[in-house]
Amino acid sequence: MKTILHVVGARPNYMKIAPIMDALRDVGGLRQVLVNTGQHYDQAMAKGFIRELSLPKPDRDLDVGSASHAVQTGNVMIRFEQACLEERPDLIVVVGDVNSTMAATLVAAKLLIPVAHVEAGLRSFDRTMPEEVNRIVTDRLADILLTPSPDADENLRAEGIPDARIKLVGNVMIDTLLRYLPLATAERARQVGGLNGDRYAVVTLHRPSNVDRPETFAGILEAIGTIARGMPVVFSVHPRTQSRLREFNLLPATSGIIMTAPMGYIDFLSLTANAAVVLTDSGGIQEETTALGIRCLTLRTNTERPITVTHGTNRVVGTEASDILEAFDDSMSHPVPARRPDLWDGQASTRIAAILNHALS
Repeated sequence: MKTILHVVGARPNYMKIAPIMDALRDVGGLRQVLVNTGQHYDQAMAKGFIRELSLPKPDRDLDVGSASHAVQTGNVMIRFEQACLEERPDLIVVVGDVNSTMAATLVAAKLLIPVAHVEAGLRSFDRTMPEEVNRIVTDRLADILLTPSPDADENLRAEGIPDARIKLVGNVMIDTLLRYLPLATAERARQVGGLNGDRYAVVTLHRPSNVDRPETFAGILEAIGTIARGMPVVFSVHPRTQSRLREFNLLPATSGIIMTAPMGYIDFLSLTANAAVVLTDSGGIQEETTALGIRCLTLRTNTERPITVTHGTNRVVGTEASDILEAFDDSMSHPVPARRPDLWDGQASTRIAAILNHALS
């Protein structure tokens, strides 16, 4: 009996792990162990994802909680090492670029346990982003690098990674999106967003570079407020973002914007799938809007997912109010490009399962 240990630590990880575990479920002689590090600040949200995506209950909850990057990474390493020593996995699967991804990979490397990294090779080339550091370290140490797009392959080769470790499999998040898309109806979007009509915008913000700087945050809200005068804007507010709104006394700037608490996966997918435009600083939402054919304005100065720009619906517009509004007006005056990148076909998890099964044979 071989053992694969899957690691999740934050909400987006669940959408990536769910289809992989499902694709491996019928493989004979294989035991799957799911470890939730508990990195995510809101366990109620994380547990809601487990129910919604039909994931099994984690076999282990490490309960590391929120902390500084160093403390959180250290706590994951200490607790994850014990889990590895007890479970004795033959292979560890990590996904994405959160602190748990890097911490688990470091532990596995020290214990000489092979690691497969799903969503490998993405680069923003901006090391002020903690996620960029996590991506670089994880890819340097992982044994199997499962990439979502050709640009990721090119990034890894440029860093000296041999081709034998690189496997282009496509975007596994799109597997989950396509599975649940039939439930993401316009009627459901109207209900969860408190909307009367069908034409609206969706906003999400959570990155420290946007919400922890009062001037930057105020400028973004100014642009969103202007957009809200022309169409309804639904702002799904991350708890970190909510605290900064209060701390910086920016709540008055949200007048006229429909503010909601964080939603479950299918409710939020309903909103994005039926929106006229999405404004976000989330990497995953850049990918989802590209797959859905929905306009996306990324409120950052760079992206680790350039294929969403070259082959999708995404525009990287920065954080200045004038730039956001100019890009919004231009985007709304042009048709949405209807292209989906190769291998974003809902079968990435099947390809990943075949590679992992072969690695264990």
